[in-house]
Amino acid sequence: MFAGIVAGVGTVVQPGSRLVVTGGMPYPIPVGGSVSVNGCCLTHLGGEGLAFDLSQETLSRTNLGGLVTGSRVNLEAALRVGDPLGGHFVQAHVDTTGEFLGREGETYRFRAPAEGGRYLVDKGAITIDGVSLTVIDPKESDFGAAIIPHTLASTNFGDRQPGDRVNLEYDLLARYLARLVGNQDF
Repeated sequence: MFAGIVAGVGTVVQPGSRLVVTGGMPYPIPVGGSVSVNGCCLTHLGGEGLAFDLSQETLSRTNLGGLVTGSRVNLEAALRVGDPLGGHFVQAHVDTTGEFLGREGETYRFRAPAEGGRYLVDKGAITIDGVSLTVIDPKESDFGAAIIPHTLASTNFGDRQPGDRVNLEYDLLARYLARLVGNQDF
């Protein structure tokens, strides 16, 4: 379980099925420890930097398959008992990918697949590339999120260009509620 509060931004030194990232974590991660990498829960293998094995499923269903040497990724260690929950409950199980459409001031706009629209509620929570954010002005096929200067400086959002693929995790409570009332897509 994570909170969607990025601890740091790491740099990819080896992309692909054996992903290696350097920097970004303010403290060591034990072998076998869980790390959210752009919002995708991965298991640290040990060695220099942070090393992870990625399945073909992970490479194809997330934006991790598009990483190249030098890409910057958002990193967060799994919550421990007593850690503050500053964002919202994040599993780091990517539901789908969306597209970064562009920005107007602090508001970044994203396109989500149509089937995910029912999970987007104005002022509700969403995780984008591992960052806990608040949905603003959801439309039929897109939504906004305010990226304040601190978030911009503490994440890889400053690297985003229109058309970039982003990892989306819909709010856990919204998904459970939808299932309870009969929408059983997740």
